Amino acid sequence: MNPPFRSAVCVMLLSLAAAPALAQVSRSTPGQPEARTTFELMPAKVKLTVTTPAFKDGGDIPFENTQYRTNIFPGLTWTKGPKETKSYVLIMQDNDLLVRGAPVLHWTMFNIPPSVTRLEVGMTTPPAGAGYGPNYKGAAQSYAGPKTPPGPKDHYHFEIFALDTTVSDPGRDYAALITAMAGHVLASGEVVGLGEKDPMAPGPVPAAAPK
Repeated sequence: MNPPFRSAVCVMLLSLAAAPALAQVSRSTPGQPEARTTFELMPAKVKLTVTTPAFKDGGDIPFENTQYRTNIFPGLTWTKGPKETKSYVLIMQDNDLLVRGAPVLHWTMFNIPPSVTRLEVGMTTPPAGAGYGPNYKGAAQSYAGPKTPPGPKDHYHFEIFALDTTVSDPGRDYAALITAMAGHVLASGEVVGLGEKDPMAPGPVPAAAPK
């Protein structure tokens, strides 16, 4: 692993293991190092083109693909990785919100077979051989779409990595997944969608009046 790559990975792992004092959610600022996505921290010379039928790159994510409504997976397609590709990893992150000093982790999937370059709309079961990894809810979690808080739109990064290896089940440990990927990324790509609070979502429940 070359020194700049090792340093970037170490920075991310340290932020993921941040002290409990940083456990609160905060908004990132432009250029903030902690807001860098895995795609930014693990650059690859070969780029994959990632698309979804639900929205254009940089476009709005339909509310049907968010937790505000039906939370349907929007579907993803990507170009084939190099011939040395042994598996793909999928990572979905919101880097406008930080939890414990790192982008909010919405979804991961590991050991996607090299023959698979499409995940269908509404998919609920990983392809044969693949597994759901951790997200902010815990281990082995299925798609958790955006649930953007009130305020500006957030950027949701759907990232695909072609690896020259397969990885062990990371359980709840996202840092273990990233460590297993380090030095094995052959190609990568992403599609980014914007999320916002659903205007049809109910407001907060009013506090009960004192008796």
